[in-house]
Amino acid sequence: MREYIEERAVEIANYIIEEKATVRQTAKKFGISKSTVHTDLTK
Repeated sequence: MREYIEERAVEIANYIIEEKATVRQTAKKFGISKSTVHTDLTK
């Protein structure tokens, strides 16, 4: 499961950078919570 989280974190980071998206926009796009976006990117 850890590999999946790492892959998701990279996808999220790339999306935020490329689209200049907010945490809320990113959470909506990936169907996850804002907390999950923040947790994935800070760990």
